[in-house]
Amino acid sequence: MLDIHVIREEPERIEKALRTKNISVDVNKILALDQQFRELSKETDDLKHLRNTVTQAINDKKKKGIDAREDILKMRDVGSRIKENDQQLLLIQQTLKEQLISLPNTPHESVPVGKNEKDNVEVRRWGSPQKFTFNPKNHLELGESLNLFDFHRAAKISGSGFPLYTGKGAKLERSLINFMLDLHTQEHGYTEILPPFLVNSNSSTGTGQLPKMADDMYYLDQDDLWLIPTAEVPVTNIHRDEILNRENLPIKYTAYSGCFRREAGSYGKDTRGFQRLHQFNKVEMVQFCHPDESYTILDSLVNNAEMVLQKLILPYRVVELCTADLSFAAAKCYDLELWAPGEEKWLEVSSCSNFGDFQARRSNIRFKDEQGKNRFVHTLNGSGVATPRLLIAILENYQNEDGSVTIPEILRPYTGFDILRQDS
Repeated sequence: MLDIHVIREEPERIEKALRTKNISVDVNKILALDQQFRELSKETDDLKHLRNTVTQAINDKKKKGIDAREDILKMRDVGSRIKENDQQLLLIQQTLKEQLISLPNTPHESVPVGKNEKDNVEVRRWGSPQKFTFNPKNHLELGESLNLFDFHRAAKISGSGFPLYTGKGAKLERSLINFMLDLHTQEHGYTEILPPFLVNSNSSTGTGQLPKMADDMYYLDQDDLWLIPTAEVPVTNIHRDEILNRENLPIKYTAYSGCFRREAGSYGKDTRGFQRLHQFNKVEMVQFCHPDESYTILDSLVNNAEMVLQKLILPYRVVELCTADLSFAAAKCYDLELWAPGEEKWLEVSSCSNFGDFQARRSNIRFKDEQGKNRFVHTLNGSGVATPRLLIAILENYQNEDGSVTIPEILRPYTGFDILRQDS
């Protein structure tokens, strides 16, 4: 959530910044509500002060035997006005909160301005795309011939967009998750979390999924619970309504979770195989840090995600998102994209974002600074990484002419096998 004090002081800058996200907002409406709230608050406080003063005077008159009926009648009128004002203040406050909660985060000043994803900026590449002496297959052809997954039976069970891993495909998926968790905990200093996969509305609102992304989430109406779209939601909410110890910052968590997305806006997009799913697995990284350190930490977060791909020896590129392609809550974001030779395109496997104090303000996550003042932390998160497109890249980059797939060396202690063959 944006700081109302900043909106008051720099309304034109806020409007301009949001326009670069393709969001048109009339900040004056918010400021008018804010002004109305402040004026009515002052009037109500003055009335309450008057009531307290006159009440004391009435008590003094009664003690002295002086008639105070006129004062009492006046105070009844004041009491009624206070009650009406308090009710009006609650309505204004709720409307103002709804207005503020619907505003996206503003992009950091370093983010390239753009109109859509075509204006994203490639930052760097690592590795070289595999050169084949044969026509490479795509992951669907490879997976089906190697009996790694079964989308036909998955559709029978749940519908399209839900994967069913089988045999060594299931073992490979589990191996990827364990490898990434071990890497982030043992080499990158994260504490492992296994969070709930269902969260309440307050949690989803705190991280910015609600209200904007409600149509893209699965909801259990009877329990007022939402299936998580990412472990970012429950993990960030671990410290909701808490004041953190400054000496403990940054706090670093990594978590495996299932992720559930309705993909309501995916009509017409490529949904073959593992490219776009309603349910998938992901290892997430979340950090809470001092505001002065968040952009340095963003770079380290990206490096942590990159290390997953480097250890798997997969060619990738890092892309900085332009303003219009940023998520609702992000102030700055980098995507990691793997090259998939069978698909002949780059596939996003990780987004690493700095949210500034946007999520912390919505979730009331603070720390006590050097002067003893309570301030909002900065929150960051990054995929470390999502498995569906990672599996695509492994199958397609490590395939052999005979249809087998070599297992990356770093994964072999986890899988217990070195190669995937049709007869194995």
